[in-house]
Amino acid sequence: MAATVKMYSTPTCFYCKQAKEFFKKYKIKYNEYDVSTNERKRKEMIAMTSQMGVPVFIIGNNDAVIGFNEKILKELLQITDEKT
Repeated sequence: MAATVKMYSTPTCFYCKQAKEFFKKYKIKYNEYDVSTNERKRKEMIAMTSQMGVPVFIIGNNDAVIGFNEKILKELLQITDEKT
């Protein structure tokens, strides 16, 4: 079963857009929360990470990743690039 992915983002965030392209490329389903308009999710994100920068990802039940780091996301999501 694939891990649940939550993404806290804003519409103008360059790295958030990169993350969405990454998820699309690897067909990863995720729930996105726009913290620029959703105060409850913004407070939730700050409570978890003690900061306001986006993107923030929650993988599974507790793996928090602050910022778009493809290598770490691949590891947590168990993505391997197969060479053909």
